[in-house]
Amino acid sequence: MKNASFALTAPLAAALLAGGLIVLASGVVRAEDAMAIKGTTPYVTHFIFRPVQSLDVKGVGSATLIEAVGATQNMKGEKMFDKMAARCSALSVESGDKKYIDGACALTDADGDVIFSTFDTRDVDKSQPDLNCGTHVITGGSGKYKGISGREPFACQAMPKLAGAGGYFAMDIPHNTSWEIK
Repeated sequence: MKNASFALTAPLAAALLAGGLIVLASGVVRAEDAMAIKGTTPYVTHFIFRPVQSLDVKGVGSATLIEAVGATQNMKGEKMFDKMAARCSALSVESGDKKYIDGACALTDADGDVIFSTFDTRDVDKSQPDLNCGTHVITGGSGKYKGISGREPFACQAMPKLAGAGGYFAMDIPHNTSWEIK
């Protein structure tokens, strides 16, 4: 077998260099597509609320079980907390000077991965006065959100009354979420 000699010509060198740059660039794109492990994310959930069951003692107080469903919208156009299906269960209580809503929510993304949080309208983050309706506490998640935790103060923005909705109502809930996945 004769010794093969290999000459690196200018066109071949240019092709190899271009191929190497494409490989490097694709790695950068993949890195940008990778999900961050922590951040601060402003998003809005567009909710429809449905009263499920009520207990009402006239002149004393009431409690109403509420289900809320909707979709999220990331206000920066990022993937985190964007286009997720939201479902919450809550208890609204009014008695004397007490008026609050406590509950829990699950946000599900297109892959079926879930972020779970609890919320309390008595827990208001005074450092964010525009978000004066309460605070979600992210307690965990599944799939890519396993190990997530965080806090998300929120506001309550009433929407126009739903025509013929029989007690249903709509609301936008803006959040400013600080989160981390460990």
